[in-house]
Amino acid sequence: MVYRVTLLCLAIPALTRAADWPQFRGPTQQGISTERNLPLTWGERENIAWKTELPGLGWSSPSIAGTQIWLTTALEDGHSLRALCVDRDSGRLIHDMEVFQKENPGSIHRKNSHASPTPLIEGERVYVHYGRHGTACLTTAGDVVWTTQLEYNHRHGPGGSPVVFEDVLIINCDGTDQQFTVGLDKRTGKEVWRSTREGSMAYSTPLLVNVNGQVQAVCCCGEWAVGYEPATGKELWRFRYPRGYSNVPRPAAAFGLTFVSSGYDTPTLYALKLDQTGDMTETGVAWKVTKGAPRNVSPLIVGDEIYLMTDNGVATCLDAKTGEQHWQERVGGDYSASPIFGDGRIYFLNETGKTTVIAPGKTYEVLAENELPGRTLASLATADGAIFLRTDEALYRIQNARTK
Repeated sequence: MVYRVTLLCLAIPALTRAADWPQFRGPTQQGISTERNLPLTWGERENIAWKTELPGLGWSSPSIAGTQIWLTTALEDGHSLRALCVDRDSGRLIHDMEVFQKENPGSIHRKNSHASPTPLIEGERVYVHYGRHGTACLTTAGDVVWTTQLEYNHRHGPGGSPVVFEDVLIINCDGTDQQFTVGLDKRTGKEVWRSTREGSMAYSTPLLVNVNGQVQAVCCCGEWAVGYEPATGKELWRFRYPRGYSNVPRPAAAFGLTFVSSGYDTPTLYALKLDQTGDMTETGVAWKVTKGAPRNVSPLIVGDEIYLMTDNGVATCLDAKTGEQHWQERVGGDYSASPIFGDGRIYFLNETGKTTVIAPGKTYEVLAENELPGRTLASLATADGAIFLRTDEALYRIQNARTK
């Protein structure tokens, strides 16, 4: 069976080749892979092309362009913030470079790290972000182009990843002290615009969408979801979910809707209409659900369905247009990583190295369950017919043995 992937037209620049995975949740920003012949099953001794030990600890997901894989990590309990580059074909560590030194990196949540935002690769530039500890532009050759620091109290450590629109690098900075989204000149690191708001802390990544020919940066923030004009920071619309905070899932979009989670303590997933302006708190909801709404895992849209995963392993499949539930099943385990869709399958990775592979559709069908040792809070990535999985100690290239 062929599964149709329907996405709202994304306003994404031509970052890299189509088969690359250059940022958090891949080229579509929504976890959709165009790779074929991806592995269905694997283990420590099955379908592993290579395994590379990684220094330090970081929960950034792999970003891939050409033969380079970029990640971030932190050594010495966050005092040394580093960028890593691994060769995609051999697994050899090419670059291990210190980007920032921090005298007092502060505390982090037990499920976080000092290096959790995912790098973004564009051409010969790599953008890395460590929350309030600093943001930097590197070259793929391993040189630092510029560095800057955005002051805000992220409390539990860094979370959201950057996104690029034309010449602007866009980052959500929702701290306990101040909340804003900032646009930096990607060539220099200088601030181009800053849009402030009132709310609370959040750790989400912006999503770029095209709505009736106008590009929007959809930001899921503490207490608010907001749409901005990405070149200028002009606010286009806002929607309030009172008392929502620590929002982690990246928004998803399709069918003229964007899907955002209100965060802790009791999340609600809202399907918001993207054809409105101003404060649309009273008028913008197409549908909403509380049962099965995610706190940490980003939604995944495949065909006409949207797939959700709770922190404690309950997966839900809904009609993305109406919110009607097709199924809800307990997969098991705890979840932080966001799922991906590739080669006709959905891959859910839990926090202890287990990946459950299911078939998309209105009935729940498990195709495989695969386990690797270690903690796994980073999301999967795909490229070159392979899946790349990061644990707390290593990076794996997983592929069918016949394609090695």
